[in-house]
Amino acid sequence: MKKVSLRFTSSFRVVLDDAAAQAAEMTRPPGESEGGPANRHRGSDQWLYVASGSGEATVEGQKVALAEGDLVLIGRGERHEIRNTGTGLLRTLNFYVPPAYTSEGEELPSGQS
Repeated sequence: MKKVSLRFTSSFRVVLDDAAAQAAEMTRPPGESEGGPANRHRGSDQWLYVASGSGEATVEGQKVALAEGDLVLIGRGERHEIRNTGTGLLRTLNFYVPPAYTSEGEELPSGQS
């Protein structure tokens, strides 16, 4: 068993992982975004859960509003951006299957864990 307490104090932090999956917390201040037209995870699906705040996800050009409690699945290879459109911090918990990052937060090459 592994356990961790979420802090949401840094912009991006891998919090737990194993060979099959990974969890990371992400925090964005108002007006800031993560990702963009070239951002995608070629080897991993990304499940994004909005812990608090509000924002907007753009996935393959399709926009969807984000609010506390929402869960979004971004399929492997889909280009995406997450933007904070609210007035407070946007905090998300992201799951990558298989892992997309090293424990230090560096992106892994496609298909490596």
